[in-house]
Amino acid sequence: MFFLCICCGCRPQGEKSLYVVDCNGGGDFTTIQACLDALPSKPEQWREVTVMPGVYREKVTLDVYKDKVTIAGAGETPDQVRIVWADFSGKVVDGYEMTTYDSYTMSIQADDVRLLNLTVENDAGRVGQAVALETRGDRIRIKNCRLIGDQDTFFTKGYVSRVHVENCFIEGTTDFIFGPSIVLFDNCTIHCKADSYITAASTTERNKYGYVFRNCRVTAADGVTKVYLGRPWKSTARTVWLRCELPAAIRPEGWHNWRDPARERTSFYAEWRCYGPGADRSGRVAWSHELSDEEAADYIPAHIFAKKTGSEQFHDDWTGYF
Repeated sequence: MFFLCICCGCRPQGEKSLYVVDCNGGGDFTTIQACLDALPSKPEQWREVTVMPGVYREKVTLDVYKDKVTIAGAGETPDQVRIVWADFSGKVVDGYEMTTYDSYTMSIQADDVRLLNLTVENDAGRVGQAVALETRGDRIRIKNCRLIGDQDTFFTKGYVSRVHVENCFIEGTTDFIFGPSIVLFDNCTIHCKADSYITAASTTERNKYGYVFRNCRVTAADGVTKVYLGRPWKSTARTVWLRCELPAAIRPEGWHNWRDPARERTSFYAEWRCYGPGADRSGRVAWSHELSDEEAADYIPAHIFAKKTGSEQFHDDWTGYF
């Protein structure tokens, strides 16, 4: 359970700290977006939005000024609170043709956000790029959530962004975890629905870390037999899998260069102590790496999320966060 920085003694009188959303009319708001719009901009103290069980068919944006907020589903399991929309790249709305960048169901643009115990879903189907969750802000934590979609399910869009994803279920078809952010995935289930690519990192050249998967489990749908761990959307992409369970569906070569041999020299793809039938590295591409124990020891939250990871643009460290 998260510690919320809310202190009655230091909160101005009358300032609201807890909001309840209930699509059945039992809360302060019936839609999540209306609640997020009502949050104060740049607050000094944390706010908590509790979302009651139900299906919320709406496109949700938490704008850049609405930081310090926890959005938590009140169900016993994350599938009891579902945020669902169906935009996709190429969809035409009021004469405007959407792209990947605005196809999201939910966009988290503020800093200091916690997303807990709910489902974010794009149910457009296999129509191309269709983002479920997009993150842009810094210091975002996603715990006990389900991210459901097909191509491009989870867009970690922020170039100056650090995200911790814990105990989550993420599914998709092609490049369904993609973007430039620094992201640590802990104890997550990554479900592959098609013969394709799991990750498409676009890590910037100034960052030492990109995607780090620790103690995760990769699963595959029936009939899925040819899955790559990743390919570099940008030439300096970085993705590392640590102590993860990999199924037989993982291709022996493991990684793909996106049809550009030059990216083999500039991207960084590595594994350490992974297990399962897909973890055999004897057939891996020569330009991927097997970390030593000493190298793997550097992949801890204090280092991954440190302020100075090659960029001076990050906010303060997450001191005491883990």
